[in-house]
Amino acid sequence: MKFVHLSDLHIGKRFGEASLIEDQEYILNNIIKIIDEEKPNAVIIAGDVYDKAVPSAEAVQLFDAFLCNLSERKLQVFVISGNHDSPERIAFGSRLMNKSGIYMSPVYDGTITPVEIEDEYGKVLIHMLPFVKPAHVRNVFPDAEIQGYTEALRCVINNMNIDSNCRNILITHQFVTGAETSGSEELSVGGSDNVDVSVFDAFDYVALGHIHRAQRVGRETVRYSGTPLKYSFAECNHKKSVTVVEMGSKGEVVIRLVELVPKRDVREIKGLYSEITRRDFYAETSCDDYLHVILTDEEDIPEALGKLRVIYPNIRSLDYDNKRTRGSGIIEDACEVANKSPLDIFAEFYEKRNSQPMSEVQTKFVKSLIERIEEEMK
Repeated sequence: MKFVHLSDLHIGKRFGEASLIEDQEYILNNIIKIIDEEKPNAVIIAGDVYDKAVPSAEAVQLFDAFLCNLSERKLQVFVISGNHDSPERIAFGSRLMNKSGIYMSPVYDGTITPVEIEDEYGKVLIHMLPFVKPAHVRNVFPDAEIQGYTEALRCVINNMNIDSNCRNILITHQFVTGAETSGSEELSVGGSDNVDVSVFDAFDYVALGHIHRAQRVGRETVRYSGTPLKYSFAECNHKKSVTVVEMGSKGEVVIRLVELVPKRDVREIKGLYSEITRRDFYAETSCDDYLHVILTDEEDIPEALGKLRVIYPNIRSLDYDNKRTRGSGIIEDACEVANKSPLDIFAEFYEKRNSQPMSEVQTKFVKSLIERIEEEMK
């Protein structure tokens, strides 16, 4: 069996004030071209189809067109809801679409009925588990001892019908401990939404969504496919891809990443105003890319943003990196920020603003406040 693993389409997302619908349509069409070349049996979309629980009309229309393209190719399609999606909206019409080979995850009610696919090696069972929180699972299994996400997922999986003699694929949308984030995800404070990778031991392949960087977690067959587009400047150096998986007999899995090339890239440019406005600086580049511009001039350039947009129309942010900003600690690498805890970020912010670190009492207070906010978000 051969399938394409996608996730986190975030259709309808905006980059600052800019709509990404045109970029998303372009990349989805590219994915269709890859599918035509790879000729898979199935396509998996592991959550966050939309960027908002109530998507715009144009976002729904774009996803509808994508599903129609997949259906016309007689593919089996498996779609689950992520934390950005409305489970009820994703589930709407699922029983009708099942007849066309398009399987939309139902709202989780404690039961997961796997979809069976046959190939020359026997059965493949595909289990669809949408994004769930511990509170959801406690409502379904009130007698289970569930403190966090790992216990919640373990409870869900222990109550699934898994035939270990068959090849089992799980599609889910969670933050697995050890995954490297990109800075554009919505994660809980303090990492309390982490799921230990060991809960997935019963599955031959785990198609994950939620983290925006393509990667394995723990073992080769527990994978995030990542987003098809870059959704933050922290992802400037990332390469986006689709994950192509070929399953032979049980235990035989071959995985490849096929690179995606966007209509407009997400980049950072840095230099003096006089340098980055020279034709020889930008002549061989795509000026329509989404840009973060960092000017190194010691003095602010009057109306710099407006002037630069004559050359670079899709500038999303402008900063200065000079003696003044370095002295105030304004410039900091986005990836470094993404890898810090909320408490560390607040502590650094406090020290920069007050020229002294927080006291032990203040640190304890902020930590308890963060934990209380996280508890309320569960």
